[in-house]
Amino acid sequence: MADRLRADWDFDDLDGTEQRFRQLLATETNEGRRAEILTQLARVQGLRGDFAEGEQLLEEAEQVAPTDGGAARVRIDLERGRLRRSGGDREAALPLFESAFQAAAEAGEAFLAADAAHMAALVASDRAGFVAWTERGVELAESREDVRYWLGPLLNNLGWELYDASEYGAALEAFERALEAR
Repeated sequence: MADRLRADWDFDDLDGTEQRFRQLLATETNEGRRAEILTQLARVQGLRGDFAEGEQLLEEAEQVAPTDGGAARVRIDLERGRLRRSGGDREAALPLFESAFQAAAEAGEAFLAADAAHMAALVASDRAGFVAWTERGVELAESREDVRYWLGPLLNNLGWELYDASEYGAALEAFERALEAR
C-alpha cells in the first residue's frame, strides 16, 4: 500500500504541512492513525531542526500506537531514525531504519519498507552497506507498482555514490534509470 499521508506533505511549506497534520489529528479517532499523524508532526519538527520537540511527539505516538506492530510502529522507528540522522548521529539512526524495514516488511507496508531501506542506505557505515540497502529498496520498488515512487530517489542516490567514486559510466546508468523511473 502507498503512503496514505504523503499527499498531506509539502516539503516547501512546513507550516502548511504542520497545519494539515494538526487538523487531521484533531479529527482522527483511531489510535493507530493518530500515532502515524504524530510521527509526521515529529518529522516536521526534525526538518525544522527542533529534535527535542520531534522526540516528544514520537514519545506521544508511542503512548497511543497499537502494540501489535503495524504502520504506526514502523513510522515511529523511521522518524526517530530521521531525527537521529538529522541531528548528526548516523550510527544511532541505522538500527532504527533497520528495525523499521523489518517491521514494515512483516506488516506488509512495502512503501514504508522502501523508505526505510532508502534511509538505511544513507546512514550505512560503508559503501557495501549503502549498496546493499539501495539494492533492497530497488528490488522492492521494482516489484510493486505502489512502491515505484522510491525508484527515483534510490537510483539517484546510487548515481551520486558512483559519481563520487569516479565510476562515471555506472553513475550515468543509475541517473538514467532514475530519470526513467520519474
